[in-house]
Amino acid sequence: MPGAVHAKHLWGAVLVPVVAASVVIAVAPAGVATAAAGPGLTVDVGADRRPISEDVYGMNFASEELAADIGLPVHRWGGNATTRYNFRYDNSNRASDWYFENIDEPNPDPSTLPDGSTTDRAHEQNLRTGTKSLFAVPLLGWVSKGRGKVCGFSVAKYGPQERTDKWAPDCGNGVKPDGTKITGNDPRDTSVEAGAEYVTDWIDHLKGKYGAAADGGVRYYNLDNEPDLWHNTHRDVRPTGVGAVELRDRTYDIGAAVKAADPGAKTLGPVGWGYRSLRQSGLGAADRPNHGNVDFGEWYLAQMRAYEQQHGVRVLDYYDNHIYPQQAIKGDPNDPATQALRLRSTRQLWDPTYTDESWINDEIAYIPRMKDMVARNYPGTKVAITEYSWGAYDHLNGALTQADVLGIFGREGLDMAALWTAPSADQPVAHAFRMYRNYDGKGGRFGDVRVRAASTDQEKLAIYGAERTKDGATTLMVINKTTGDLTSPVAISGRGAGTAQVYRYSGADLTGIVREADQPVSATGFSATLPAHSATLFVIPKNGTPQLPAPGTPTASDVTATGVTLSWPAVTGAVDYTVERDGTPAGRTSGTSLAVTALTPDTAYSFTVRANDVAGNPSPPSTALSVRTKPNPATGCSAAVRITNKWQGGFQVDLTVRNTGTSATTGWAANFTLAGGMSVTQTWNGRSTTTGSEVTVRNASWNGKLAPTASATAGMTMKGDPTGWTPTPTCSLS
Repeated sequence: MPGAVHAKHLWGAVLVPVVAASVVIAVAPAGVATAAAGPGLTVDVGADRRPISEDVYGMNFASEELAADIGLPVHRWGGNATTRYNFRYDNSNRASDWYFENIDEPNPDPSTLPDGSTTDRAHEQNLRTGTKSLFAVPLLGWVSKGRGKVCGFSVAKYGPQERTDKWAPDCGNGVKPDGTKITGNDPRDTSVEAGAEYVTDWIDHLKGKYGAAADGGVRYYNLDNEPDLWHNTHRDVRPTGVGAVELRDRTYDIGAAVKAADPGAKTLGPVGWGYRSLRQSGLGAADRPNHGNVDFGEWYLAQMRAYEQQHGVRVLDYYDNHIYPQQAIKGDPNDPATQALRLRSTRQLWDPTYTDESWINDEIAYIPRMKDMVARNYPGTKVAITEYSWGAYDHLNGALTQADVLGIFGREGLDMAALWTAPSADQPVAHAFRMYRNYDGKGGRFGDVRVRAASTDQEKLAIYGAERTKDGATTLMVINKTTGDLTSPVAISGRGAGTAQVYRYSGADLTGIVREADQPVSATGFSATLPAHSATLFVIPKNGTPQLPAPGTPTASDVTATGVTLSWPAVTGAVDYTVERDGTPAGRTSGTSLAVTALTPDTAYSFTVRANDVAGNPSPPSTALSVRTKPNPATGCSAAVRITNKWQGGFQVDLTVRNTGTSATTGWAANFTLAGGMSVTQTWNGRSTTTGSEVTVRNASWNGKLAPTASATAGMTMKGDPTGWTPTPTCSLS
């Protein structure tokens, strides 16, 4: 049964496994010791402490049974079919996934729409299971035009095609029999335009029924889905790729609409399809000059930060991209080489020394790379992967890989993830989630604060450590990726002796997690035998030493552009204190104050303090203190607009930006407001965009670098009458 926990008897060091369907298990001859010496494992409960976001255990399209069983934290409603979903008609176009057809969602009473739509019912399920909703909103500019089946490439209208839907033979795949794609079709065959007003109406509908994000409503909104593939997946309405500038402007438009409709909701973008999405837009390498000749993700994040600086509104809360391993792991799941590759390929998520074994052929280190891009270009933005899958849901190999992935997500500090799509409640991959979310059938959770845990050979044994805030228990997930039993020492510091509960998922019983014999734990650790191809969870209760109380709320002084001094009240019994910055240790001191340095100018940070006892056991964190560093005094700029020519119905201006700071810059941007009837017709020596009456001008690729006191000038022609117009431009440097 799903979620079942079974008791099991161990006979010495030899396991007696049960062979399950579709899983290959090697069984040693009776009486032969099979456990080899495994790599050393080390755990330091007081080191590398950082919160683990529960949102990394999310899924796409989970059943209510599974969501309730694992306490699903976040549930995504997204994907190709949601890009053109119309909430008014509960209908969507399935794009290239299914012959570009508009298909009605199953609905018990369409006459009540938009009440009772698929998304209404999805959120209602999430309310019943205590799950946060993540809905995709359209940036594409089109949604389906109404209920009823119609298709983007009608055979009757556009001629014979390579393939057609056998259940709707007039609907083709948009490819002629000779292999060329049909062009020039009418997007209005299936769709109607939809922009910010549509998104506002949808959110207003959801708020009217369920409240705002902070009051039980939809918490998160994906800014569409994989826009860099629109020209393939949605080519019936979008036959050309979307470039960086256009996607930025669409993000500004829809992101601002979401925030205006529900200021407490969080947005995620650009929702790219994979590793290449970090580096280029939907126009590929040809678009690189339009995003500063830097990787697209770097530029996109900097543009989102510029919007917040200019408008005081954050339109992007999570930097979100998908990842699907490109290695050859879709073959026979019982093939040992495929199994080994699947387990090995998780290194692309974190390991900078791992070269991806696919056409990518690059060192990806996906999560650290995304976090580094955020830290350098838009600090404070969270990082998400709202689609991923390593496959093999109905095999032990898939479950072990999934358990490894979830451990990596917590260790690397990912903020949100959602598996595409959810397994059924009884599949092995569902049990991988239960190992973290309901290992005992009673709601037992993996810890929510990461602690240092390391293996001398993670390719053989991976270990992930955490502390559970609720009861102080230490939880250790150990995954044996090899074909043999391994006996390894587990050295633990920072906690006392005790007895660990042991839970295991392996080929011995694919139907549920097994409660094994308890494991004695000394003050320095223990030794354990880990069966071949298994995931083992050790739950070590907090020892009898009373936990120190949390320190009082820290105070800040000497705030500069790059540092701050924190102080806090002493805690009786504390040997020293750990200061945490955004959940990550920033320093340790035996005193009651600490100067934290190497901060980023004009950036908000959250600081907490923990007291440590003589054994290294930390207290709960203090109440968080939010501190924003001062702007860098070494950077500054001025901007001026000068009318240089006028004629009937138009005029010309020069915009000059000067670096008034003491450091060189790599880019600049300026903003000014148009008067009524004005519009920009041409720009040179810069790139301009207009949103309403606001014009933003950014440097061209050749004039972004400004030494101190240096300036750059962009020219523009405009329609309108400049009489009485006295703009006061603002500027920023990067």
